[in-house]
Amino acid sequence: MAGGKITFGVNLTVEDYWDVPEFARRAEDMGYGRVTMGEHIMDGNPPRPTLLNLPAMAAAAGATRNIRIMTGIVIVPLYHPVTLAKLVTSVDQVSGGRLDFGTGISGQRGTKIEFDAVGVDVHTRGRRTDEMLEVIKRLWSEEHVSHHGRFFDFDDVTLKPFPAQKPNPPIWVSGRSDAAMRRAALVGDGWYPYLFTARRIKASNKMVRQFAAEAGRDLAGFHWGLNQPTAISADADEAMKLAVSNVGERYVTPERSAEDIAKALCIAGSPEDCIRAVEARIEAGAEHINLGFLAADPDAFYRQMEMFAAHVMPQFQG
Repeated sequence: MAGGKITFGVNLTVEDYWDVPEFARRAEDMGYGRVTMGEHIMDGNPPRPTLLNLPAMAAAAGATRNIRIMTGIVIVPLYHPVTLAKLVTSVDQVSGGRLDFGTGISGQRGTKIEFDAVGVDVHTRGRRTDEMLEVIKRLWSEEHVSHHGRFFDFDDVTLKPFPAQKPNPPIWVSGRSDAAMRRAALVGDGWYPYLFTARRIKASNKMVRQFAAEAGRDLAGFHWGLNQPTAISADADEAMKLAVSNVGERYVTPERSAEDIAKALCIAGSPEDCIRAVEARIEAGAEHINLGFLAADPDAFYRQMEMFAAHVMPQFQG
């Protein structure tokens, strides 16, 4: 079971809605602890509209005072490490040290398109990310950094200022594979899985701890996160329909129905149903839960945010 303070963040998931400052202000007013959003350079072909999340989270920071902002996630291997280190430092500085650096390699189907767009071999994305995270941490704390690796080669780079947070903004590693869990254990400050059942959350957290123990790394202060698709409504059936249509039907298999998948992967239902589902995830080891409300338009999205904040969050926060 999780042992730290439980926090709830909210992930901006509404298609074609770009008012990030308004989203962040509302989340802060409702008592959420963190705002985040995903990113893609080119998601599909023809692509759906997307933003990069470091500039979006800078806008969120400028509209708020206290809420943490999170990249959820930056697709690390699409960048050069020096450029990415400087971007992250810039957002951490302008936010007053409120940035959580969520990272990943983009494991979704069809992701090769955006790697091709920037001239990066998609098959190198994991190894490239491992190299990048190691050198980025040096660029955040050292002067005159030289690096001669498999993918990147540079000499005498000093990036000033360093990040506002010391020694660096927390690095949350997202993913589903053993390689991602190992990356979180060795260089991350948090583990941030997506589309996991409660049982798989528990198993993955155990695996991260095992990798860390084998490397002799202390995980004190580590962030046990979760990116969680969520649908809440006074009408439990209505919420479940949203979960089925947005998640269950996307991942349906011949062996499992869309409804079975939605029930396993989503927090969905009435406030009482959602409380029980959150309890199961906390029992499995999640401490920082970022909610991606399944809504087709901003009004419906904000209604769900308000209902969850009013009826579920108080059950877990003093």
